[in-house]
Amino acid sequence: MTHPHVFIDTGLEFLVDETGHLTHVRVTWAYDEFYSLLVLEDMKLDQDADGNLTESEKQFLSGFDAQWVEGYDGDLVVFSDSTPVALSGPLEPAVTTEDGRIVSSHLRAVEGDPVSAAALTAKAYDETFYTAYEVTRPVTVTGPASCQITRVDPDIDGQLAQMQAFLLTLDADYDLEENDIPLVGESFATEIFVSCPNT
Repeated sequence: MTHPHVFIDTGLEFLVDETGHLTHVRVTWAYDEFYSLLVLEDMKLDQDADGNLTESEKQFLSGFDAQWVEGYDGDLVVFSDSTPVALSGPLEPAVTTEDGRIVSSHLRAVEGDPVSAAALTAKAYDETFYTAYEVTRPVTVTGPASCQITRVDPDIDGQLAQMQAFLLTLDADYDLEENDIPLVGESFATEIFVSCPNT
């Protein structure tokens, strides 16, 4: 069964214009210390190991995680009134470090028709659960003051119990690698609700 190899503390900023439409989502990813160390060592950055990058190092590292393969959704899904919102690839990538951890951000533009921000939902997750996203950084709305944010955190214990029950139903010779491995990432995702009702 798959389990996370990379842990990311996530933050989201929803940019809403004066007409009440979502225009962009800014995503912040703070990588775990071990993964950050691997990236910095691989790219030969932070040679003095003080956990801080120079401005030139930040520029060099900026966008290291913004080279997405075609079809990758950025491990973020956004819906407006249950309709999927089409988002661009990463724009304006930036990076810094905090206590030795790489913190990157990027902007994603709404594509296609205008999207109402009256009832938005968002989840950050990797369906394969190779990467674990936890929404521990700020979730904000830049725009109308009437916007409200609520969140529903996953029932981790309940989801683990369900997974364990599923595994117990499998034959001892069942090969998870050769068969479809259950995609469990969404089950462990925090759901964010944004409501801008008076715009």
